Amino acid sequence: MIAAVLHEDDELIAVAKPAGVAVIPARGEPPEASLVEQLRAARGERLWIVHRIDRETSGVVVFARTAAAHRELSMAFEHRRVDKRYLAWAAGAVPDVATVEVALHDARRGKSRPALPGEPGSRAARTDLAVERRWRRGDDQVCRIRCHPITGRHHQIRVHLRSLDAPIVGDKQYGKATRRGGLAAAPCPRLALHAASLVVPGAAGPRRFEAPVPDDLRALEAWLDAWDAGAGEASS
Repeated sequence: MIAAVLHEDDELIAVAKPAGVAVIPARGEPPEASLVEQLRAARGERLWIVHRIDRETSGVVVFARTAAAHRELSMAFEHRRVDKRYLAWAAGAVPDVATVEVALHDARRGKSRPALPGEPGSRAARTDLAVERRWRRGDDQVCRIRCHPITGRHHQIRVHLRSLDAPIVGDKQYGKATRRGGLAAAPCPRLALHAASLVVPGAAGPRRFEAPVPDDLRALEAWLDAWDAGAGEASS
């Protein structure tokens, strides 16, 4: 099976999605390449889609196993009764703790952008940030940030970090600058964003699912350790 099962019960299944796989069938690809179709085929059961994360993002994804569970979980997401935590490796200086409240608006080619003041069609968006670790070399800095999106807008974390001049490493849409200069050799061919945990309500109380950091992001951190250690040599 392409995704490791983190938890399953009568209502849902939680899996750790690998990067590079679309949650639902993508345009121009066979349906069976998507995560939901692979899980349906492997398990021989119907699964309902509750939420999605970007193709290049790894981490927790939940599917409902019954129509009733699908309704309940969908309502929980809609009314913000779920707790989502992501890890992002961002290239730039971010305050130790910050709240970004920047409204978002649709942009070309499936992207989002910060909305202009009073712009029609804008959607309120808030992300709470807490820096867990920093790596520095010269004037360059990379932060591992625990991100708590209060709202769930399209590309919200990616655009909010870009608005702080700290795009996510490997972000081909919002962080092309992370592919140049001192980070050009970083071993991260994909978006360095991981859906680390998800808490959803249940009849017996909240259920928490956690996805371990995958090997490619651990390799990025090992590279950053060496990159940071070379700071003194680079400045001498």
